[in-house]
Amino acid sequence: MDKSATALAPVLARFGIDARPSDFIPLEGGRSNRIWLLRGALSDGDAVLKLFPTHSDNPLFPNDGNAELNTLSHLVDTGLAPKPIGGCGTDLGFCLLYKHVPGAVASFHPNDVGHYLARLHKVQAPAGLRHVPTGADGLRQTAREVAARVAQNTLPPMPRIADVPPAKTTCLLHGDLVPSNLVSESAGLVAIDWQCPAVGDPCEDIAIFLSPAMQVLYGGSPLSNEDERAFFSAYGNAAVESRYRSLKPLYHWRMAAYCAWKAERGETDYARAMGLELVALQRSANP
Repeated sequence: MDKSATALAPVLARFGIDARPSDFIPLEGGRSNRIWLLRGALSDGDAVLKLFPTHSDNPLFPNDGNAELNTLSHLVDTGLAPKPIGGCGTDLGFCLLYKHVPGAVASFHPNDVGHYLARLHKVQAPAGLRHVPTGADGLRQTAREVAARVAQNTLPPMPRIADVPPAKTTCLLHGDLVPSNLVSESAGLVAIDWQCPAVGDPCEDIAIFLSPAMQVLYGGSPLSNEDERAFFSAYGNAAVESRYRSLKPLYHWRMAAYCAWKAERGETDYARAMGLELVALQRSANP
């Protein structure tokens, strides 16, 4: 018997859900949190229960259950995110409940994601979210912070790029838009796992989705140049596309540093992902 499920079953009663430990169906995909499907828990469908650990030290993808609940509540009725049921603290960590989104995970065309992000980035962000530094200097800052976590740093020198000023307009960011966090349902794409929301440059979401490392690690494969063009055609903002391409080498370098940090912590699949990111870095620095 899952001890966590046994401990959390009484918590669900606060939200009007009567669930026995045997009703908890573990879901795969998440690397940071424990997730269960509660089949038939709601009058109109299934629920998802997400348990956050009591501590997270991730330098690039913070894992904040309260921020996820806040953002899901803000996005109710937009069709961009699952419908929240509620959340609360427990002895095991923060517990979040939301309505399950049925559909195929990581099943989309890049232009679908372009359309999705174009909609998301027009939504006003809720209050209280973290702000991500923007512009070339801001990106260098966050990249150095990630690289500082790597004990055996074999990264190439940080690439030099033309100066890109801080973003004049910032937006709501998903913060972790990898393939496994996109569900294709009848009405279109819905993003799940909103534990890293932020306010910042739209290029942040774009860089994470287009990252070859994140594609391979989370259910996809590296996108082709044609895929990237289809994505930006659907996104429909030439100024943001130009800004992303100017910052692209720094985004690849930062992601390579992140993969190095994860690999050192025993997640060996990140070592191969780092290699993919370094190849992309070389190509972006020498187009």
